[in-house]
Amino acid sequence: MGRSVIEIDGSLGEGGGQILRTALSLSCLTQAPFRMLRIRRNRSKPGLQPQHLTAVRALKTVCQADVEGDRAGSQDLVFRPRRVVPGRYDFDIGTAGSTSLLLQALLPPLLFADAPSTLQLVGGTHVRMSPPFDYLQSVFFPFLHSIGITASVSMERHGFYPQGGGRMGATVMPVDGGRNIPPVQVPSPPFLKKIRGVSAVANLPIAIAERQRDAAMKILQGNGVEAEVDVRSVSAFGRGTYIFLGSMGKCAAGFSSVGERGKRAEAVGAEAAQELVSYKQTEACLDPHLADQVLIYLSLAAGRSTFTTSMITEHLITNLATIERFLSIDAEIRGRQGDRGAVTVKGVGFKR
Repeated sequence: MGRSVIEIDGSLGEGGGQILRTALSLSCLTQAPFRMLRIRRNRSKPGLQPQHLTAVRALKTVCQADVEGDRAGSQDLVFRPRRVVPGRYDFDIGTAGSTSLLLQALLPPLLFADAPSTLQLVGGTHVRMSPPFDYLQSVFFPFLHSIGITASVSMERHGFYPQGGGRMGATVMPVDGGRNIPPVQVPSPPFLKKIRGVSAVANLPIAIAERQRDAAMKILQGNGVEAEVDVRSVSAFGRGTYIFLGSMGKCAAGFSSVGERGKRAEAVGAEAAQELVSYKQTEACLDPHLADQVLIYLSLAAGRSTFTTSMITEHLITNLATIERFLSIDAEIRGRQGDRGAVTVKGVGFKR
C-alpha cells in the first residue's frame, strides 16, 4: 500500500510560492506524496506561474515524480515522488523568475542523494522578492558551509526583470552517508564586522551605480557602520541595477535592492542601507530572510539549534508550518510577528 497523501492548504499564512517550494523539497527528500490546494489563491495572479511550474517540473525530474495539475494557473497539485536521482541538470525558467529560489528548492533533496550533482539555471539572478546571487554567495552558502554542507554557486551572466536570461551554476556534494547535519547555536548579540557590498549596473551609465553606493554609504556612516562597496558594470541581456550589502562576521546577514523604472538610484541605495541599519539595531544574528531559508536544514539536523532573527516574518511562520507537515520536529518561535525573535528547532537527524 502506498503512503498516505499529505494535504496542504496553499493559501494559508503568506500563501505564496514558498509553501510550494518547501513542500516539493521535503516530498522528494522523504518520498512522502502531497496534494496542495488553493495554491496562491489570494495573489493578483493566482495559481502556478512560470517560475512555480519550473520548480514543480525540476523537482519532478530530480525525483522521478508522478504529477497532476502542473499547468499554468492551476491551484491544485498532486505530487508523488520516487527516488532522488543525482546528475547534471539544466532548467530554464523562461522568464525573469528567480533562479535563487529554484536553486533553494533543489538543494535539500540533492544533498541527500548518493552522488554529486551539477545545475545550470537560467532566469532572473537579481529580481525583486528573492535573494540575489550575491546573497547566495556571501551569506546563504557560507552559512551552509558552517554546518558541514558542501555546495558552491557561480554565475555566468546577470539576469534582471523583465528580460531574465541570467545564468547561474551550482555544484552540490551529498552529505556523507551515515552522517548527520550538525545543529548550530548561533551567537547573539552579533559579531558584526565590516560590511562589504556591490553596487552594479548593466547596460547603463556607471554613474548610476556610484549614486546608489553614495546614498547607501551616507546612511551607513551616519549610523556608525563601516562599509566598503565596490562599483561595477556587469553583463546582462537587458538593463538593470542593484546594490547588495553583506555582513562578513559570525552572524550572517545581507540586504539588497534592485532598480526599477521610476525608482531613483538614491532610493535603491538607501533602501538596502536602511534595512541593514534596522537589522543592526535589533542586536539579533540572522536577517529575516536567512532565518526562513535555513529552517529546513536545521529541521534535518541532529539535535537542537537556536538562533535569533531581527524580524519574525509571516514567511518564517508559514515555512515552519509546512516543514511540520513532513518532519516530526520540535520547534518554537519566540516573539511577535514583525519584531525581533528567537527560534529553537530540534531536528530529526535525517540520513539517506
